[in-house]
Amino acid sequence: MSNIAQSAKIHPGVTIGEGAEIGEFCVIGIRPKGKAEGDLETRIGANAVIRSHTVIYAGNTIGDNFNSGHGALIREQNRIGDDVSIGTHSVIEHHVEIQDGVRIHSQAFVPEFTVLEKDCWIGPNVVFTNALHPLCKKAKECLKGATVKSGAKVGANSTILPDLTIGEMAVIGAGSVVVKSVPDRAVVAGSPAAIIKSIADLTCPYGLCERPYEL
Repeated sequence: MSNIAQSAKIHPGVTIGEGAEIGEFCVIGIRPKGKAEGDLETRIGANAVIRSHTVIYAGNTIGDNFNSGHGALIREQNRIGDDVSIGTHSVIEHHVEIQDGVRIHSQAFVPEFTVLEKDCWIGPNVVFTNALHPLCKKAKECLKGATVKSGAKVGANSTILPDLTIGEMAVIGAGSVVVKSVPDRAVVAGSPAAIIKSIADLTCPYGLCERPYEL
């Protein structure tokens, strides 16, 4: 049985799995522009925790054990896997793919056509972009989001330009501006971001583990 706050608004066409908790003033299944009420099915898996003031548009498919912070916004027609967490005041635009185990921290911006692969980690205030030429008359025809490969980590306050690939297990240092694709297992930092080492070179400053990012 789900626990849905009395002040939450659940629109037609929404299916919520067993054990979900929907907080105060959440809105789930709101129709996007050009669609009628109930046109798009919205599915939220079992054991979700959706905290107060979160808005989820219609047409989302969200897996089990989903967690949102307060006031998250998730636009329409995204595919979101199991065990995904989206932090407070983060914005996920439409037609985004978020695979199993992804962690998105607070106040991140993820625009349409971005792909976040399994177990990647997105720090607070990270901004992805997808417009190659903003305000061009044909800008919407060539929107291209970034792809973050499995296990990659993007540090706080980083900016990722359109149509780039962040390689598997790569690490993006905090505050970086990433202007070109990053190889697997590379560590990049700076503005523009440049490769500074491999994850094999990273060690724990507290001596808790020898190589924190090696599998």
